[in-house]
Amino acid sequence: MSDPIEAFFAQLARRAPERLLRRTAGMIRFDLEEDGGLDVWHLTISHGRIGVERRERDADTVIRTRRDFFLRMARGEAKPLAAWLRNDLTAEGHFRFVVLLERLFPAPPGARHPRTLTAGRGEPG
Repeated sequence: MSDPIEAFFAQLARRAPERLLRRTAGMIRFDLEEDGGLDVWHLTISHGRIGVERRERDADTVIRTRRDFFLRMARGEAKPLAAWLRNDLTAEGHFRFVVLLERLFPAPPGARHPRTLTAGRGEPG
């Protein structure tokens, strides 16, 4: 798979059901703009699983951004909530799915969980 965005969505679809997503149900559509065209991805979240389709459908939330910026988020170089605050992406619909994006995208390169930073220092971990 040579397209990194396609690989990102394929990885989402292969993920094991997540405990934190079990109570979440809904649909998110990503409209990725590039050179006057639109690349559309549709996620369905149900019982901790994520389904991915490449077609335009109604959704609870529609996220719109440039394709190159989405690629930065897929690499962990940009965070969705900060992007929304800077207007690098727009969202229509239920805001709870914008917050959920933080769980779907990777952490920044080199990021570590806070517990790993305090391990071995006598602090609770």
